[in-house]
Amino acid sequence: MKKARIISQSDEPFSNRQEAGLFLARELKRFQNANAVVLGIPRGGLVVACEIASGLNADLDVVLSRKLGAQSNPEFALGAISEDGHLFLNEMIAASFGNDDTYIAREKARQMEVIKQRILQYRGILPRVLLQNRIVIVTDDGVATGATMQAALWAVRQEKPQRLIAALPVGPADTIDKLAHDADEVLCLRVPSFFAAVGQYYSDFTQVEDDEVLAMLKKEAQRKGWDKKSDKE
Repeated sequence: MKKARIISQSDEPFSNRQEAGLFLARELKRFQNANAVVLGIPRGGLVVACEIASGLNADLDVVLSRKLGAQSNPEFALGAISEDGHLFLNEMIAASFGNDDTYIAREKARQMEVIKQRILQYRGILPRVLLQNRIVIVTDDGVATGATMQAALWAVRQEKPQRLIAALPVGPADTIDKLAHDADEVLCLRVPSFFAAVGQYYSDFTQVEDDEVLAMLKKEAQRKGWDKKSDKE
C-alpha cells in the first residue's frame, strides 16, 4: 500500500544539502547494504543523493527524465520522457488541458534535447545503472509543486524496480500526498505548516554548478572502478 511518512512539521532550516542527505540516510537505514540505487535529480538533488548512497552503501546515479509541461502551464506535468526516449503520458490530464498531438510531439522533442545534452555531459563519466528489480530511492533537495519529482517517478516506474521510494528533505503537505500515488513510499523529513520555497528551509542553498555534478559522478565512477575500465578500452 502506498504511503507517505512525514517525520516532522518543523520549519527549521537544514544547514545545507549534505546535512539533509545525512538525515534522510538515517531514516532509510533499513535499506543499508540492500543493493539499493539512489537517484539524484540534478543538480541539487545529486548532493543529497551522495550522502544517502554513502550512508546506505548503495549505488549512486542521476535521473535524467524530464517532465512534459502543459501548453497553458509549463510547470504542470502532463507526463514524462525517460532517458531512453520512452514517453509516459497521462492522457486524461493532457486531454483536459487541451494539448493536442502536435504540441505533445514538440514538447517531447524539446525535452529530449535537454536530456541528450546531459547524457553527453554525464554518461561519459558514469554509465547508467539498470533499475529493474532494484530498490530505487529518488531524491531532490526539496519539492514545491512536485512536477519534476513526479516525472522522475513516472520514468523510473517504467523500468520495473522492486520498490520505488521518493525521499525528500522538505515539501508542502499537498505535494507529498500527491507523490504518494506515484511511489511505493514517500519519506519527507519536514512538512512545514506554511510552505514558501525550498530555499527558505536551508541556511546554505548555494546553487550547485555543473562542475560539482561532474566531480560527484567521477567520484562514484572511481568507487565502482568505471574509470579504470574506460582507460582499458
